Amino acid sequence: MIKKNVLYAQSGGVTAVINASACGVIETARQHKDVIGKVYAGRNGIIGVLTEDLIDTSKESARAIAALRHTPSGAFGSCRFKLKGLEESRAEYERLIDVFSAHNIGYFFYNGGGDSADTCLKISQLSKSLGYPIQAIHVPKTIDNDLPITDNCPGFGSVAKYVAVSIREAAFDVASMAKTSTKVFVLEVMGRHAGWIAAAGGLATENTGDAPHIILFPEIAFNERQFLARVKQTVDEYGYCVIVVSEGVRDKDGSFLAETDTRDAFGHARLGGVAPVVAQMIQTKHGYKYHWAVADYLQRAARHIASKTDVEQAYAVGKAAVEMALQGKNAMMPTIKRISNKPYKWTIGEARLARVANVEKMMPRHYISKDGFHITQRCRNYLQPLIQGEDYPPFKNGLPQYVKLKNVAVKKKLTHYPSPIVG
Repeated sequence: MIKKNVLYAQSGGVTAVINASACGVIETARQHKDVIGKVYAGRNGIIGVLTEDLIDTSKESARAIAALRHTPSGAFGSCRFKLKGLEESRAEYERLIDVFSAHNIGYFFYNGGGDSADTCLKISQLSKSLGYPIQAIHVPKTIDNDLPITDNCPGFGSVAKYVAVSIREAAFDVASMAKTSTKVFVLEVMGRHAGWIAAAGGLATENTGDAPHIILFPEIAFNERQFLARVKQTVDEYGYCVIVVSEGVRDKDGSFLAETDTRDAFGHARLGGVAPVVAQMIQTKHGYKYHWAVADYLQRAARHIASKTDVEQAYAVGKAAVEMALQGKNAMMPTIKRISNKPYKWTIGEARLARVANVEKMMPRHYISKDGFHITQRCRNYLQPLIQGEDYPPFKNGLPQYVKLKNVAVKKKLTHYPSPIVG
């Protein structure tokens, strides 16, 4: 029997732990050399597959692959590119088949979020519609924590930990200066439609009066009058006000508070910074001195303070993806199943991609306080286990030591194919 090769690729916004999933895939595949050939990676996600720009991970040492577990971002490059329907873009699918066939690919693992699940599902359907046997498994990843079925998403726990820690530390700063200086601090976090990351900031609140005092969620329509009244009430009572705002906050008409005229590769409206918008409202109405910050890439790149739970789960779904494929499964995604909160226990489950692709999991209303400005105890019970534990990378000269792979290219066998990404 000719052993089939593996093709792994990363997609969408990277995280502090997506490489831990890559590590899980590659190490597990290497343990099954009796049935798996080489493990290739697509350079810059599905774009690398289309252009036959593949990486031979067998050129990397076991030590380098193991170091992926503590290295942030995407070691092989990621992309924001969504394949269209088979009939609409048949040439792209035929090209994928050509690449799979030319390099004897039998297993495809796509590591990403909801749009990536959709791409993976479409590729899994190739075996039926275009006659090439390929097993496609989606490896879940998204800091937005909005994939359905799975209890939580690898990548989210570490962002949640970063946001909770950052807002607590910044709040101490503001509190110490509020008498004669800054009275309001606004931290903007990611989250276009779902407020999971903003909610994580609420973990910093342990006692009455603790920051953050206000959280603004995409799920709750923004009411300027009520918001400004709450800010004044908070400053009057505690001397300062700390706010976490999700980038996707909308008004009662459904419009983003901070939306630009441009769109990303998936057709999503680009959001243009809601923190200064909110801060200026406060300054105009109340005259308080303020500061604002945008967590941006910092929140998803902060491997130095990653959640140990998150790292372990990210590795586990990568490992499980390979095991599922070896069991003959196709068009599936490994999931995280919560067994209990206290003590926190979890295991790996599975879901059909048809139930995952293009489905967003929003925060349930009972996770948000009645007034819409904070989280409930039920939400805290859900979030708390996900930020538990520290998994520090090795440090040298005061800085974390991350691995940079050689990423040796696989020799091309097909004719040139133009990249669908221009610029």
